[in-house]
Amino acid sequence: MATVKPFKGIRPPQELVEQVASRPYDVLNSEEARQEAAGNEKSLYHIIKPEIDFEPGTDEHDPRVYPKAAENFQMFQDKGWLVQDEQENYYIYAQTMNGKTQYGLVVGAYVPDYMNGIIKKHELTRRDKEEDRMKHVRVNNANIEPVFFAYPDNAQLDAIVARYTAEKPVYDFIAPGDGFGHKFWIIDQQADIDAITEAFRHIPYLYIADGHHRSAAAALVGAEKAKQNPNHRGDEEYNYFMAVCFPASQLTIIDYNRVVKDLNGLTPAEFLNALAENFEVQEMGSEIYKPVKLHNFSLYLDGKWYSLTAKPGTYDDNDPIGVLDVTISSNLILDKILGIKDLRSDKRIDFVGGIRGLGELKHRVDSGEMKVALALYPVSMKQLMDIADSGNIMPPKTTWFEPKLRSGLIIHKLS
Repeated sequence: MATVKPFKGIRPPQELVEQVASRPYDVLNSEEARQEAAGNEKSLYHIIKPEIDFEPGTDEHDPRVYPKAAENFQMFQDKGWLVQDEQENYYIYAQTMNGKTQYGLVVGAYVPDYMNGIIKKHELTRRDKEEDRMKHVRVNNANIEPVFFAYPDNAQLDAIVARYTAEKPVYDFIAPGDGFGHKFWIIDQQADIDAITEAFRHIPYLYIADGHHRSAAAALVGAEKAKQNPNHRGDEEYNYFMAVCFPASQLTIIDYNRVVKDLNGLTPAEFLNALAENFEVQEMGSEIYKPVKLHNFSLYLDGKWYSLTAKPGTYDDNDPIGVLDVTISSNLILDKILGIKDLRSDKRIDFVGGIRGLGELKHRVDSGEMKVALALYPVSMKQLMDIADSGNIMPPKTTWFEPKLRSGLIIHKLS
């Protein structure tokens, strides 16, 4: 069963939240962060992308960068741009995209729950990325950015959230660029805090939706601190890391698509013939074609869109991994025909989040940068949870969640 706790959040004053809040560190590069933070000394990018405070071209892993993050974090607190709450609270963070709102509870998630599988993963992590985030957590002694969890729907938690969100929020703004709405409330009544802690004790598992590397880094630093403390008790703040937990039914996974630089020596005609062995191939013309159901794919090649439907017998509906369209396309198209064996390391392939639309796939191919694009039908939350429950791991670049959590609304200190 899941263990969570309230915490004393560090937050911007209401009038500064829009200046402080930023996109997550991993959805933009250093130059984009530099441009977004231009003229705004209060932008959280100075803490989560502190390379922007050095000369252009400074590597984000430059040894000077991590101490700069800590220096800036302290400065934000000294100047009152970030202020710690006096008591331990839970918080509610709501996001609205395309008229749909999802309500997340901001909690301290328990490090041992990550280690023992109560917090379930569905993706592998890379050690280099874990180490980067671990350095960031260590030097700041804080979780600057939250991770994104899902939990099985719970009526008791829904009722508490509904009561608070009927009141005026502490923060309420539309983020620039994406146009998504962000609202934030504080749960400060002890009876409700106790009820939330107790309700989570009856939730068997939490599921990492987005932020596998941040989760791993936060948990590993917490475990590291426990090992280093000769008087470790188990209730110290470092035993917890910051997560925003959403009911699974409220979340939407969107497609995560692929673009490839070449056809592995094949002509377009030979490539289409090779596809016909395992797929029903139908030319759809020049208008963008979007996959309509599971096991249906969209292909863009030489100015034309094609519908590919996997033939019966090419997948196993009883295999939680084998039934995924990302597995089918990886095995039967990327590996078998195009010779791409490792999605994590092969430089011939790139990945495009569905939020950019299929027009982005067309653009990448029409520009000559890529030769072919493949669009997939999105994974469902049920599939994600089933795979995590079975102890399996999804192939890389399977899920894309939108909207992304805005960073800078709240921070969790480890002491």
